[in-house]
Amino acid sequence: MTLFNYASQVATAQATKQAIEKITVSKPDLTVEQAYEIQKISIEQTLTAANRFIGWKMGLTSVAKQQQVGVDSPIYGRLTSSMNLITNELTAAEYIHPRVEAEVAFVFKKALFGANLTPLDVWDAVESVYLALEVIDSRYQNFSFTLPDVIADNASSTKILLSAQAFSPYALDWSAVEVTLKLNGEDKLFGQGAAVLGHPIYSVIELLTMLEREGRGITPGQLVLTGGITDAIAVEAGDVIEADYGALGKLTLNVK
Repeated sequence: MTLFNYASQVATAQATKQAIEKITVSKPDLTVEQAYEIQKISIEQTLTAANRFIGWKMGLTSVAKQQQVGVDSPIYGRLTSSMNLITNELTAAEYIHPRVEAEVAFVFKKALFGANLTPLDVWDAVESVYLALEVIDSRYQNFSFTLPDVIADNASSTKILLSAQAFSPYALDWSAVEVTLKLNGEDKLFGQGAAVLGHPIYSVIELLTMLEREGRGITPGQLVLTGGITDAIAVEAGDVIEADYGALGKLTLNVK
């Protein structure tokens, strides 16, 4: 099959919520570069006037996650407007095997492009910071994949819940932000912003370095999910998941 065929396969799996065999079973020589091309094509196939491209997400932003996959750098995916959750409800039957993780997200007021940018360059372009829950849902059977597979599957991107409150980028040290992820009232996971490449700002710098390879960057108004502060928790109908960011507030997702 061509890369376009694989992209159509992934897009169909996303639309129908039917798990597929990972691409590397039929194409074991799939490269990272080819996987990003599949990602790009599959997302472009979903874009409409009602589903716009809105930004980027980072994945594998902790050393532990990179070691699990056997890599030494993060990956990225694409975000579209249909991924935004308007309410704090998630219908489990609409997904294959959903999981939820806590993050922080940046919205940009200025364009950024190129490698070798500094934190000062990035902060100057950030308009606001949001607390975020990301729902990930691999389209592969058994949530099992290789690095090229997960890249082709848009880094498992599915849904985003942002805080109603926007924060100044200078409100606090975002590497020190703490979050407890609770499932049905029970503390499950704890993390700090430093789990994201030492500081979420470095996640954006890594993103821009990778985007430069395909001649892309961040444009004004775009959103960037910087990566999981905690690991992801599997959820099912009836679950309530809460991310408690202390004095910054809480995000709650009710799974129906």
